[in-house]
Amino acid sequence: MKTKTKNRVGLVVPHIFIHRDILPGVIFSPGQLALDLISELQRQGNEVTLFAPGPTAADVPTITADLSYFETELAGRGDTYLELLKKHPFTFITLARQVQAEVIAKAYAAANNDELDIVHIYTNEEDLALPFANLCKKPVVFTHHDPFNFLVKYKNVFPKYKNLNWVSMSFAQRKGMPADTHWVENIPHGIPKDLFVPNTQPTGGYAAYLGRIIQPKGVHLAIAAVKKYNQTAEQPLTLKIAGKHYAGHAKDSYWLEQVEPLIDGKEIEYVGFINSTAEKQAFLGNAQALIVPSLFDEPFGMVSIEALACGTPVVGLDSGAIPEVISPHKTGILVHKKHAKDGTVNEQATIAALANGISQSRLIDRHACRRDFETRFTLERMAQAHASVYDALIRSQDPS
Repeated sequence: MKTKTKNRVGLVVPHIFIHRDILPGVIFSPGQLALDLISELQRQGNEVTLFAPGPTAADVPTITADLSYFETELAGRGDTYLELLKKHPFTFITLARQVQAEVIAKAYAAANNDELDIVHIYTNEEDLALPFANLCKKPVVFTHHDPFNFLVKYKNVFPKYKNLNWVSMSFAQRKGMPADTHWVENIPHGIPKDLFVPNTQPTGGYAAYLGRIIQPKGVHLAIAAVKKYNQTAEQPLTLKIAGKHYAGHAKDSYWLEQVEPLIDGKEIEYVGFINSTAEKQAFLGNAQALIVPSLFDEPFGMVSIEALACGTPVVGLDSGAIPEVISPHKTGILVHKKHAKDGTVNEQATIAALANGISQSRLIDRHACRRDFETRFTLERMAQAHASVYDALIRSQDPS
C-alpha cells in the first residue's frame, strides 16, 4: 500500500461572507479564522482545499459555487452584495442559501471521488450539510460559530444530528447541545503569534469596546460602567467604542436610542469601524482594558484574545465562554452578572461591578496577558489541534 504523507482536507466555509468582496466590510471573525486555519494547516504539511460560495483571499486551491445567477440579480438591481443584504435581507439570504447548498454538495462529491480524506464543515450555515453527512464516504466533522441554541433554525435541527462528529470552541458552547453529543474535541480559537505585539506602556487613557453595537453585546453597560468609574476615579477614563452599528436596518433602534445619545466625544467616544490590523493594534494596545459586557452566552470571543495578544487586560461579564478566556486577576477581571429575584439581570448592580472591575484592571500585569495568549491562543496551537482531530477520524475509518 502506498504511504500517504499528507491528509487531504476539504475545509468547507458555506457562509457567503467569506467572499473577498464582502469580508472586508463586515464583522465576521469566522471568515478570517477559516482563512488563517487553512494557511497554517497547509504550512504544517496538510493538503487543504477550500470550498466556498465565491472567490476568497485563501492561498490554497478553492472550489466555488456558480454565482452567475446571484450576480445577474445584483446587476439588475444595481446593488452590491451588502447593499442587497441591507435593502432586501430575505432575498439575499435566499440566494445565499442556494449557493451554500451547491458548495457543500461539491465537497461531499469530491470526498466520495476519493479526492479528499476528510471534510470539515466550518462556520455557520452548515445546517444544510447535516442531513447528507452520512452519505459521504469519508469522515465529516462540524464546527459551529454561534451558541447552538441561538437561532430557531439551528436549535431545532442540531440535536437531531448529535451523533455526528462535532468540534466545540468552548465548553460553554456545548451547553446548547444534548449531554450525549459526540464531541471529538474542544479547540479554542487562535490568531497568528506575530499578528499583534504587546504594549506594556499604554498611553491612551481609555477603556475600549470593540465589536458589533447591538443590545446583546451590552455596550450600554460599558458606557454606564465607565461613567460610574469616573465619578470616583483619580484618573478618569474615556470609553472608546469601535465597531459597526445598525442604524437604518429594520427594527434596529439600539444605536439610535441607547448608544448615540450618550456619545459626547469626551467621556464617551465613537471611533467607527476598525478594519485593519494596524488600527486594531493601536486601539487595543493603548487601552487600559478591553471591556466585554456581553449579556448573551458568547461561544468564544475573538476580541478578548486579540486584546491579550496586545498585552491588554480584559474586563468581562461571566457570559458563555468569557470565563474560559479570562484568568481572573491574572489576565483580566471576571465580573459576575447580578440578578434580580425574578432571574433577570440587575443592570444597575452589574454596572457597579463592571466599574469596580475597570478599577482593578490597573493591577493586571500586561506581560502576563501576552504570556497567556502565547500559551493558549495561538494559530499554530489551534491548527495542530485540528490536524490531530483529522488524523484520529481518518484512522478510525481506515485503520490500515
